[in-house]
Amino acid sequence: MATIVVVEDQPDNLKLLTTLLTIKGHRVIGLANGDRLTEVMTADHPELVLLDIQMPGRDGYELLAERKTIPARSWKVVALTAHALPEDRARASAAGFDGYITKPIDVRSFPAEVARYLGG
Repeated sequence: MATIVVVEDQPDNLKLLTTLLTIKGHRVIGLANGDRLTEVMTADHPELVLLDIQMPGRDGYELLAERKTIPARSWKVVALTAHALPEDRARASAAGFDGYITKPIDVRSFPAEVARYLGG
């Protein structure tokens, strides 16, 4: 299975996402903020990063821009957000996110969404 980094500032959401992904056999690295994201991406070579857009301090857009400075790898970065309007999706796409998952997540469909981003 895949290594997935989840950056989510809400502890309950982070726990839920981690649990759902772990049940599916993924290795999950949970981060409460993006302070260590570049370090983790460089050291652990995840296939997927689920990145909360709205966080205190540096938001998901800033963290995505920093990710672009890391030497090319094959990971995808998917926005994780409660902002679900069409213009929010368009902004995320324009910023370079590979996908978009809205919160609250649907626990039934979330594993399949993640599988699609992983290419399977």
